[in-house]
Formats: sequence, structure tokens, C-alpha cells
Amino acid sequence: MVTPDTEGWPAQARRGSPSAPLLKVCGATTPADIELLAQAGADLVGLWLGVPDGHAELPLPQVAALASAARATGCLQPVLVTFSADTDFLRHVVEHTGIRWLQLHAYQPPPVIKTLHAAVPGQLTIVKTLHLRGGTCVERPFTAAYERAGTDLFLLDTVTDDGRVGSTGQQLPAPDVCALVDDTTLPFLLAGGISARNRADYDSVAGHPRFRGIDVDTAARDEQAEFEAASVSDLARAWRTARHHEEVT
Repeated sequence: MVTPDTEGWPAQARRGSPSAPLLKVCGATTPADIELLAQAGADLVGLWLGVPDGHAELPLPQVAALASAARATGCLQPVLVTFSADTDFLRHVVEHTGIRWLQLHAYQPPPVIKTLHAAVPGQLTIVKTLHLRGGTCVERPFTAAYERAGTDLFLLDTVTDDGRVGSTGQQLPAPDVCALVDDTTLPFLLAGGISARNRADYDSVAGHPRFRGIDVDTAARDEQAEFEAASVSDLARAWRTARHHEEVT
């Protein structure tokens, strides 16, 4: 099992601890988005490539430009969010963009993780999404295989009744989250309807020793679906994420 590459973590996260989790905001599409998220307190920014019909899908040159802009802020780490299982394509994206965090957000099989680590040895932090529906993890029979393949973190998210994954805005029950992570060994991020207002619903999750942060999309946006600085700052404050923790200590 590969431990997360701390050279790829934001500086705040490397100095932090489970009590100072990460805030990942998904779906940036413009340099203005990057600047807003950096100023508002995000630690990670999700850039979409290989997400068919995704609302934030980008061409490769734009992913590369935004990844560079994120790194230039000095506080924001770019994360490639993809449904792709094409390891040659993903290796090319990594080489072209310099991105070192990959979020596999569909149903890629465990060998994809092993192949990616072999293709870019010692340089990747790979986040594998686990999808829950009705309290059941779709990938539950394969979690141990994902760990053996070299997954660095799990991301827990919802899948809708009609099979839709990613940016669903549907909240995960905390008991379902705890039941799943207690059967795994990796650090994890939490998605699925996360907001500043429902932080108290997740005391048991946030107190878990392997909890490493939250992943949001809708909760970081206004009614016009544009990123809103106040919403991002509220998330950082409510969840006491890495940069908020650093600012107040």
C-alpha cells in the first residue's frame, strides 16, 4: 500500500493533522475561479477531464493552464477528476499538466491504480471514490483490492437511484460513512451533500482518526451556480479546514 505523497499535499496539510482537514472544491473552469478559491480558503481544486457531459468538463490545454494557475497561488493544489480508466491517457495528462493528484470518480478497477503508480512512480496521490446507495457501498467487494493496488485515499460519495455519480448534492448519512470506513484502512475524504450548515451532522465522521477532509461542489456556489467566496469561507470555517486552522492558530 502506498502512503500519500506528502510532497503533493498543500503546505498547510503537510503541517496539519486530522484536526485540520482539507477543503477540496470541485469544478473550476476559469482563472477567476482559481483565484477566488485560493483567496477564500480552499486547499484543493478539482479540474474535470474525462467526465462525459460533466458541467465542468475541460479540454486538456485548459486543464494544464488552470493547474499551473492553482500551483502559482502557493496554497492551492490541483486535482484531476476523471471517469477515465485509460491509463495511457491518464499518464499523458499527468505528464502534460504536472498534476500529481488523481481522483478516479467512476468505477475504475483496482489494476488501474497499480498501473498508474508504476507509470509515474513515487509521484502520484490517487484518490478512489467509493459510491454509497441506500447504505450500501457499490464497490464494497473490492475495497481491499483497491488498497492493495496502491490507493492513497478513499473519497466517499453518493450514487443516485438512477445511477448518477458526482456532484449529486445528496447527503450521506454519517452512520453509513462510519460503517464503511471502519472496514477499510486508508485515510478518507467525505463528499455527498456537504455544507457549512450540516457540519454538526458529521461529528462522528470528523472525529474519525482517518478523516482527511471534505469535497464539495454545489455548496461552494451561489444560486446562479457560480463559485461564491463567502460560501467557500463558511465551509472552511465550519469544518475548520487546513488553511482556516492555520489562520486562527
